[in-house]
Amino acid sequence: MASFDSVTRSHPIRTAEILCVGTELLLGDIVNTNAAFLSKRLASLGIAVYHQTVVGDHPERLRTALTDAFEGRGRPAADLVILSGGLGPTYDDLTKETVATYFGRSMLLHEESLTAIRDFFTRTGRTMTPNNEKQAMMPEGCVIFPNHYGTAPALAVGDDTRTAIMLPGPPVELIPIFDEMVIPFLRQHTEGVLVSRNIHIMGLGESAVESILHDMMVSSENPTVAPYCKSGEVRLRITARAQSEAEASALCDATVSRIRENRDINPHIYGIDCDNIETALVRYLSDRGLTLATAESCTGGMVGQRITGVSGASAVYLGGFVTYTNEVKINQLGVSPATIAAHTEVSAETACEMAEGARKHLGADIGISTTGYAGPTGGTEENPVGTVFVAVATKNGTTSHRLYYPSRSRGYIREAAASRAMMETLRAVMGEGNH
Repeated sequence: MASFDSVTRSHPIRTAEILCVGTELLLGDIVNTNAAFLSKRLASLGIAVYHQTVVGDHPERLRTALTDAFEGRGRPAADLVILSGGLGPTYDDLTKETVATYFGRSMLLHEESLTAIRDFFTRTGRTMTPNNEKQAMMPEGCVIFPNHYGTAPALAVGDDTRTAIMLPGPPVELIPIFDEMVIPFLRQHTEGVLVSRNIHIMGLGESAVESILHDMMVSSENPTVAPYCKSGEVRLRITARAQSEAEASALCDATVSRIRENRDINPHIYGIDCDNIETALVRYLSDRGLTLATAESCTGGMVGQRITGVSGASAVYLGGFVTYTNEVKINQLGVSPATIAAHTEVSAETACEMAEGARKHLGADIGISTTGYAGPTGGTEENPVGTVFVAVATKNGTTSHRLYYPSRSRGYIREAAASRAMMETLRAVMGEGNH
């Protein structure tokens, strides 16, 4: 790594702006996942991101965006600007040149980078064209972060109060470079750390969670407590700042414990720092040697698909049935025609027989079922569009739950119903003393 002799910061990096470069981002041709990744990583370092900006491959617009970020035009000035994209070999890749001009630096050939680029082409069996040498041109005095995953090195340049870090645009290059080299570099210029814990809640809406924990949310400063809503569930993020990760973790854990002690919240918590409900369910069942089968109508296999997306699901999930018509419910699961005739296919009674049929036919410890009206057509006066019944069958019996998602899209209803079916399964097995 080259020296960074031209920059000696007089104060820690506290604020940052993310500046993503590329006309393809503005056109919507590429989804900007880099900004989300960088925001999370910077937050873990205790660096506050106040703005994210996207600018096309245009040097004057890029320079304006860079100036706005560092000088705080209309917003807090950033100590750090992280740029992604525009480090390629083509004529419109001008991020380095624009940043170098902003800081008054000359562009020089970095021989080590040129050698690494040549080696990359040799190693991958490709022919290097002359324009790739452009990627080895660097602003004078910069820090260079070698790219072992592509051709464009990352780099940092700046002065006493401003630092710009430039990263290649492809996430397969940006992510490992940032984790392996940029994070250690930034830690030299930051103070304290941020640690977050996430409490995952299902069965309560965001407004209900906020009402129950209102006083805590308003009064908490370190850690802070904030709710975030997604399809069918709420995530509570607890974030603490301290001088060390251990101190910040201890602050977070104390607040998590206080929230779990709340009797109105605790029954709806399915995990802490868990990716999703299917991961929580698979882990719980796997730890206890329990198996699962599914029978789905309105969710069309979504429960099974999400469960099999979890590593290790093969130890838990035996298989499932997608029984979209009444004939298939009857012939494959053994649902009674009399049950459907008396209660319809969207009913607690049908859901229970579907779950029991899946459990019986596959020899599973647990059977899950879903049946409902996902819309936009269908529904009855008693059970309008948005009504879903889920059932869970175990050796101790079968329970059903009526869910209702009014004025929601078909996709939302199916996704939320699948999530809730897994949540009710987790509740059922925990309630039977399998914990």
